[in-house]
Amino acid sequence: MPRPMNWLVWLVALVVLGSVLLPSMIRILREYERGVIFRLGKLLRAKGPGLILLIPIVDRMVKMDLRVVTIDVAKQEVMTRDNVPVTVDAVVYFRVVDSEAAVIKVENFLKATSLLAQTTLRSVVGQAELDELLAHREQINRTLQEILDRQTDPWGIKVTAVEVKDVILPDNMKRAMAKQAEAERERRAKIVNAEGEYQAAEKMVQAAAMISKEPIALQLRFLQTMREISSEHNTTTFLPVPIDLFAPFIKKPEKAD
Repeated sequence: MPRPMNWLVWLVALVVLGSVLLPSMIRILREYERGVIFRLGKLLRAKGPGLILLIPIVDRMVKMDLRVVTIDVAKQEVMTRDNVPVTVDAVVYFRVVDSEAAVIKVENFLKATSLLAQTTLRSVVGQAELDELLAHREQINRTLQEILDRQTDPWGIKVTAVEVKDVILPDNMKRAMAKQAEAERERRAKIVNAEGEYQAAEKMVQAAAMISKEPIALQLRFLQTMREISSEHNTTTFLPVPIDLFAPFIKKPEKAD
């Protein structure tokens, strides 16, 4: 009788031990996950995806996600190079490309990347003028990405994109820029009007030169004007008088001796 009881005890013990140890021995990682294995505190290697077998108590696994991570950079108050206070915020896209480096080279890569993005944003915007920040935002984004990617490379991080979301200006600066834009539009309108007047005067001079060479052209122009006036519904009456009648009364300039 005692012998069957011993087998039963051993069986129960094995079942309990298996239920406790199996969850810590078997891990299943998805396609976008990797497991960094430490054995007795020493880095073994990164494994995955699929089924991972661990030695209980001896092995410890840190799971890493390889998908693109998006973090919002909090709004930063920055003074531009031309002494204009602005408030900017951005968004950073990055992913882990080296799981081992992301675990052993930095304590918390998410927090470290976020803080680095804040300081880099203030530094880059502070070196740019307001016009560059508003008109050449793609260049600012490219500079931010290059700096962040270079500084996070030892951590096994690849920064894929950085986008400045919004640039908030003070109210007085908005009013000043609106006045500047209005003045610029007025200047362009005056220039266009002056160019039109200049071109019209130039054409009139050319027409006068042509008419002076061919006097009959003036008569044709006179008849055309009469036709235009007669086509309108009005009570205007005009009497054409030949200019030749006044020729005797026009004194010719005396020739110099």
